[in-house]
Amino acid sequence: MQTGMINSAHLVSSAFSVESRNGRPDFELAAALQKVSPQQQTKAQKTATDFEAMFLNSMFSQMTSGLKGEGPFGDTPGTGVWRSMLTEQYSKNFAKAGGVGVATEVYRTLILQQAKTIRTA
Repeated sequence: MQTGMINSAHLVSSAFSVESRNGRPDFELAAALQKVSPQQQTKAQKTATDFEAMFLNSMFSQMTSGLKGEGPFGDTPGTGVWRSMLTEQYSKNFAKAGGVGVATEVYRTLILQQAKTIRTA
């Protein structure tokens, strides 16, 4: 009996391309995506990913702020600049690779807000 349930759930999600949230179909987001143009969706995805990268950069900066001494540059005046560039690249790469989930929620919120502002005829 569970196999039938899994197959029907798979059919629903693949037939309508429904996004999932917490392992369940997110029909609210699916309906909103129908209203929002692909260009707006792409822009919202970039904005969400950039926001997550900024958030991660702040976290990584705090995480590495107390590091001193050892390493390829030791404890020189240039270490702070090098470390800030390194944490920026880490954060961008983490966000592009899927991040920690912040971008997903920001994207969902942006799409839902944009869909609400679009009037249906």
